[in-house]
Amino acid sequence: MQDNSQLGSQGGSQRGSELSVLVVDPNPGMRASLQNLLTQSGIGKIEFAVSAGTAIRQLMRRSYDVVLCEYDLGSGSEGQDGQHLLEDLRQHKLISQQSIFIILTAEAVHGKVVSAAELAPTDYVLKPFTIEVLSRRIERALDRRAALQDVHRLIEEGNLRAALRLCGAGAATASAASSRHAGDFARLGAELQVMLGDLDGAIQQYQAVLAERPCGWASLGLARTLVAQHRHAEAAAVLDELVVANPRLMAAYDLLAQCHAALGAPQRAQRVLQDALAISPHLVRRLRQLGEIALEAGDVALAEKSFRQVVARARHSEFRDPEDHVNLVRALVRKGEAQQAGGVIRDLEKSLRAGAGVDACKAYSNAMLFEAAGDAPAAGEALGAAVAAAVDATALSAKLKIGLARSCLQHKFDDGAARVLMSMMRGAGIEGGAALSAPEALAVLANAGRADLADGLGKQLGQQAQDLIVVAAEQTRGGDLKGAVQTMREARLKSPSSVPVTVAAALAMLRQIDELGWDHALGEGASALIDALRRLDEAHPQLKELQEQYARVRRKYGIGS
Repeated sequence: MQDNSQLGSQGGSQRGSELSVLVVDPNPGMRASLQNLLTQSGIGKIEFAVSAGTAIRQLMRRSYDVVLCEYDLGSGSEGQDGQHLLEDLRQHKLISQQSIFIILTAEAVHGKVVSAAELAPTDYVLKPFTIEVLSRRIERALDRRAALQDVHRLIEEGNLRAALRLCGAGAATASAASSRHAGDFARLGAELQVMLGDLDGAIQQYQAVLAERPCGWASLGLARTLVAQHRHAEAAAVLDELVVANPRLMAAYDLLAQCHAALGAPQRAQRVLQDALAISPHLVRRLRQLGEIALEAGDVALAEKSFRQVVARARHSEFRDPEDHVNLVRALVRKGEAQQAGGVIRDLEKSLRAGAGVDACKAYSNAMLFEAAGDAPAAGEALGAAVAAAVDATALSAKLKIGLARSCLQHKFDDGAARVLMSMMRGAGIEGGAALSAPEALAVLANAGRADLADGLGKQLGQQAQDLIVVAAEQTRGGDLKGAVQTMREARLKSPSSVPVTVAAALAMLRQIDELGWDHALGEGASALIDALRRLDEAHPQLKELQEQYARVRRKYGIGS
């Protein structure tokens, strides 16, 4: 920057006068000081939030170019800290990965700094700082965002393949001119390959980066892709080396614990998470994971301690999760602490607003409590209430709903189990819903020793899928092309291995594109269905026809290969 007191003085960056900044700080003196610094930097659009809750409500209404957030927001009894706020914003997608979120902190406690850094803020700035330091950090963040903005725009449009091509071109240009953004392009390119289902291609790209130099993000990405291929032992080997070389790369611990759990070693997973929490003790998500692993490993005392911490830390969040109370009840019931478990249920009732999710969690918790007391009729009645609420609660996790279905099966409540699993298949198309495919739902029943119920439900789903083909055909004849596509998506959830369903779904998507215009997401979906048909029946007589129709609509709208 030629002038450290003025933002946007270099080409390609947004001018300071155009920037919008949200300052999150409870201290009026610090807010005034930051306003003065930002004004001197040429920034005029400045708004303020005095707490995490205020910031969340403002970010729900609008977006900002930059968020400057004080780490110490007066946590304790008054609310969250900056780290918890960032965790909520990321999880609930109120800010994107490319959003500029800078944490300001005077804390010298190393664990807190690590915790904040691992949640991937754009930067963190130690106080006291000068106008030059703050301006330089914001300018650097804006420069990176500008370099990647075209890629992110294509991703938002659903044109992942074009975004991938642009990443390749950007990496080559950055490598030739400067290494400043080459890594960003390479990293985003590998992530796009994963999103497109090209896991082998992503692995090759990560390995190519690692062949040139040790790189934490590439090793972590490689391990994540191996996990996606269910190659947990290979991923664990990569992660073992990674945590030795980068002992503060906290996400590596989380994934390593996941690998050990998948390999049937919950005690090892528990030790890994405890090591991570010794370094970075403040992440709610990790405490929750430790509690779940500890329950599986049989360490009920540690599970109770972890879930108590989760409930306490999340108490001031705008996005409290009633499932945390369910987990704590489960741990207390297994410890034989029925009275304390009842207190947790009462706290759930009093401290969270009523709704389908809260009602389902309350009823499920009561069912566990009644079952522990040997009151089977009351447990069955509570399970019925939990099922009635859960089928409408799209925000509940797959883990909780599957656990509820299994409890229903144990109580011979077959209809309840089927209703929960069916609701999960319907929820697969809902953002944030507990998605479950038909094969996964049937596996839950089979693994519970109910092959008979799995067989019956499989036949029912197959018939429903066939009926939906007829409905989609009627919608197409009536001109409701978008409705026909949605109907066929539902049919695919019910019977993903059905050749007639796959063909009908591909035809519905191609018909909509042909008549209503090119849609990148729909084009990707049609391509994926054609690939699926090839795997199901390479000699199917309509395969070539679908391939030709797909190529024709691409040519019609000038879409490159």
